[in-house]
Amino acid sequence: MLSNVFLKSLLDERWAMTWWASGLGLFAAMMIAFFPSIRGNADFNVMLESYPEDLMALFGLTELKDITSAVGFLNAELFGFMGPLLFVIHGVVQGSGAIAGEEGRGTLEILLTEPISRGKLVAQKAAAMVTNSVVLGLVLWAVLVIGALAIDMDVSVAHLAAATFSTVLLGVTFGALAFCAGCFTGKRSTSVAIVSGVAVVTYLLNAASGIVSSMQVAKWLSPFFYYNGANPLANGLHPGHTAVLLATIAILLGAGYLGFTRRDLRL
Repeated sequence: MLSNVFLKSLLDERWAMTWWASGLGLFAAMMIAFFPSIRGNADFNVMLESYPEDLMALFGLTELKDITSAVGFLNAELFGFMGPLLFVIHGVVQGSGAIAGEEGRGTLEILLTEPISRGKLVAQKAAAMVTNSVVLGLVLWAVLVIGALAIDMDVSVAHLAAATFSTVLLGVTFGALAFCAGCFTGKRSTSVAIVSGVAVVTYLLNAASGIVSSMQVAKWLSPFFYYNGANPLANGLHPGHTAVLLATIAILLGAGYLGFTRRDLRL
């Protein structure tokens, strides 16, 4: 098993993934169950109109006009803030623990004594991180589809898949950054600190672009814009935005690969 780092990593994370999937699934089910109580209730839209524009922009809801519709409700309650937050946290936990976590626990040395190259080890660790995020996304999508069908929610199954996939890509993007930082530094705490800072800054840049006209260009620097700027729940995946996130993930994982294979490990 040690020589197959991919399977070992999935096995090591099985209980954590069980809790993540259970918690996320329960949260999504609760959101779906709450929707019938506000569907078609105009009072909620009146309340929405009273919110300051700056506050709406801060939570990525500048385009939200009807919270009583299925798309508006899910964007406000799930895909606007909580969904991406949970996937980013999950990605950072997975990415920072993949290499730096093993190194910090002193188990990386054991892995490297097996007949496996550094390059193969880092590639399988990256694959396991991505796989866990995809599995979590599949759980979210399945719960949303089942819930939407159960309460006759007017939302496309394909668009639910698009929004979920975009959320997974966002989480993997920050997970890849944590992975890359861990490959270069070997320290999980440093990796988490770097990614946390980048996540906060890029989130605020995206929010600021919806508040200050002179900051419009800033959104192009933020993964959060490419995640939901084209509203995939309503419009499906935006090919250009998806390509940017995929390219960013590939670049970060490639950089991590080079950083780890060339670093002088002092185990």
